[in-house]
Amino acid sequence: MPTQIEAKRMEVIIDMLQHIGMEKEDIESDFLRYLCHTLGRNITSEDYYLYKALSYAIRDRLMTHWKKTWEAYNEKKLKKAYYLSMEFLIGRSLTNNLLNLGVESETEKAMYDLGLNLEEIEEAERDAGLGNGGLGRLAACFMDSCATLQLPVMGYGLRYEYGMFRQLIQNGYQIEEPDHWLGVGPYPWEIERAEYTRVIKFGGETREYVDPHTGQLIVHWEHAEVVEAVPFDVPIPGFKNSTVNTLRLWSAQAQEGFNLSQFNAGSYHEAVAEKAGAENITMVLYPNDSSENGKELRLKQQYFLVSASLQDVVEQWKSKYKDFTDFAKFNAFQLNDTHPSLAVAELMRLLVDKEGLDWDDAWQITTKTMAYTNHTLLPEALEKWSVGLFEKLLPRPLEIIYEINHRFLTQVSMKWPADVEKQRRMSIIDEHNNVCMAYLAIVGSHSVNGVAALHSELLKEGLFNDFYQLWPEKFNNKTNGVTQRRWLAGCNPELRALLKEKIGEDWITKLTDLEKIEPLAMDAKFQQAWYEVKQNNKQRLAEMVERETGVKLSIESMFDVQVKRIHEYKRQLLNVLHVIHLYVRIKNGDTQNWTNRSVIFGGKAAPGYAMAKNIIKLINNVAQIVNADPDVGDKLKVVFFPNYRVSAMEVICPGTDLSEQISTAGKEASGTGNMKFMMNGALTIGTLDGANVEIREAVGDENFFLFGLQTPEVEELRHHYQPQNYINDSHALQSVMSLLESGHFNQFEPGIFNDIINSIKSPTDPWMTLADFQSYIEVQEQAAQAYQNRSNWLRMSIINSARSGIFSTDRTMKEYNDDIWKLEPITIKN
Repeated sequence: MPTQIEAKRMEVIIDMLQHIGMEKEDIESDFLRYLCHTLGRNITSEDYYLYKALSYAIRDRLMTHWKKTWEAYNEKKLKKAYYLSMEFLIGRSLTNNLLNLGVESETEKAMYDLGLNLEEIEEAERDAGLGNGGLGRLAACFMDSCATLQLPVMGYGLRYEYGMFRQLIQNGYQIEEPDHWLGVGPYPWEIERAEYTRVIKFGGETREYVDPHTGQLIVHWEHAEVVEAVPFDVPIPGFKNSTVNTLRLWSAQAQEGFNLSQFNAGSYHEAVAEKAGAENITMVLYPNDSSENGKELRLKQQYFLVSASLQDVVEQWKSKYKDFTDFAKFNAFQLNDTHPSLAVAELMRLLVDKEGLDWDDAWQITTKTMAYTNHTLLPEALEKWSVGLFEKLLPRPLEIIYEINHRFLTQVSMKWPADVEKQRRMSIIDEHNNVCMAYLAIVGSHSVNGVAALHSELLKEGLFNDFYQLWPEKFNNKTNGVTQRRWLAGCNPELRALLKEKIGEDWITKLTDLEKIEPLAMDAKFQQAWYEVKQNNKQRLAEMVERETGVKLSIESMFDVQVKRIHEYKRQLLNVLHVIHLYVRIKNGDTQNWTNRSVIFGGKAAPGYAMAKNIIKLINNVAQIVNADPDVGDKLKVVFFPNYRVSAMEVICPGTDLSEQISTAGKEASGTGNMKFMMNGALTIGTLDGANVEIREAVGDENFFLFGLQTPEVEELRHHYQPQNYINDSHALQSVMSLLESGHFNQFEPGIFNDIINSIKSPTDPWMTLADFQSYIEVQEQAAQAYQNRSNWLRMSIINSARSGIFSTDRTMKEYNDDIWKLEPITIKN
């Protein structure tokens, strides 16, 4: 044991070591040290190694704040929240960490002094493949805002070795390649915390017995397959406030990595089979669950996440406090969609089986700590797992779910006596013997929220109406947002500089400050500066498109963009039909007062989603014909941008003029791409769906291009929808369908688009694409004409950005905290 004097001396040394310089010379010195002595490289090495060396140098500067944040959160008893999500689509981290640390300028100068380009080094970082779309990107934005608001919130997710997939386009078709985003060697932003490894069980059986001393029923989960969950921590810095929160990602490994006796016996495959089987759990983001093996692996992933995370929180609590009396008072769990809803059953298992609480006490703790966010209005997207699969993989959690359901249905019968139909509808175990995960989350949570005002109302009126009638106090709305640190300050440096010149930089933490530019919306000099920023961003986007696709875009054309997951309800098909309509007009010579347009699509189709893949093929075939037609020229260009990802969006959204948000009304929960585009001055063309409703309210009718049926009209039309009537009534639609059905876009591939044609002409088409066609092309023409009036378009662009303040996740997270978590912000001392 060190003496008191030695201990004091050690504290002084540690304190000195923690004070790492933030000046150019300090960053330069540490960068060279890591490059030469840790990585064994030199200044002429590939950009990837330069990126790793710089990341280590910047991580050192985060580490001091990270350690102090952890200590501040744990030195006294304070309430903390835990955000459980199967996805955290964080993208690249270097640029964002430089911004939030406040060392961008010093780092850029340090690299310049060494003859290096910081932007090129940043480009070498691969997007972290921890998500596949808006759900995961939202979770990443939430973590950024929680750190900026100095809220004690920890994220829990999975450390997938491979992302969803890397998308290639060959002959117009989507080709999926493995996305090994971790690359060579360790990920520089993570710290392995093996001391917090947790043990997860699958399979086996349960055995009951009565404790002879207490008379309490005890349940043992026995003969199970055991997998270890090893945590890797990633720092999440707030903006210039010394707070660095933690995202803990779990990686699966076998308890026994290698069976030597089997190897020596010649059973080489069996010797490593257990290791391979365990590691498969976190090998790939969201396996294709169209097969039984895929379903089994996905359920394993979900339980692996919640069991490891809840064990982690419970064990940390037990290390400090003797019982669970105050557990609910000081802990909150937010379930990001239905994927982590097994947390309800798992917390009950831990409290009842492991900690010996009686059922009622454990249930009270569970329901006071759990809160559930729903992200979909599509019934088919609400996960259900067969009881048979549960029995095979999770026998003990299934028993707990049965007990939860039994007690819940008793409550329902007391509320509505003899209403057997309502009990059937509300049962967590449905009539097909499936476990309804959303219902489990609702029953086990004290808060249920949607993610846009319309979405939340539709949940109460439709999807979860029975539960709303039972517990109206549980339901609330938390409209989504995006973090302006990444989606304006980081991705649009020229606009950031212009805003800084005019209104300062307080908007980086208080986005409503953008309102201060609205009085400049008609100022000619400000409009010119705004225009120059937009054109430079369009040039950057055009260069990226040409690199990736070979298609050259004119930055004088209107950049019309739809980038998002490829899904029928998002209606990329409607956009394609409009493109064909424009092509027909050009071929017919109908180009008076024409506005040149570049239409950019991007997004991935789920590997098992055949129709979405066909839509990608159609977009690419149409693009090939249009772009090669000499009659068209620059009047119309069409591009499918491959492998859409966070880092691509950081170039796309600053360069967009018109943002396509055209889902069938009543289908999109919220959307966040619409907010990113708006924040960067794009105008929205869209239906009254999801957060479009609130965007239009914010910017005013005159600054939003609205079209299409509204939700009640969609529901009314559903009973007598006849697409052929819309074709008969519209000459424009007749021309489009005629060209499509003639095979003009697939002359040497006969019949490949028949499924698409049949789908949109079917009276059972749930997306009612043709019902909105005429309205859509009329409003598109309004947008085209509006674009020709540069001054008025710039005015609308500036107003869109100026009024985007309410769509910051800073506002969203403050609402979560005020209404659900009730945490105290913690100031971190330097």
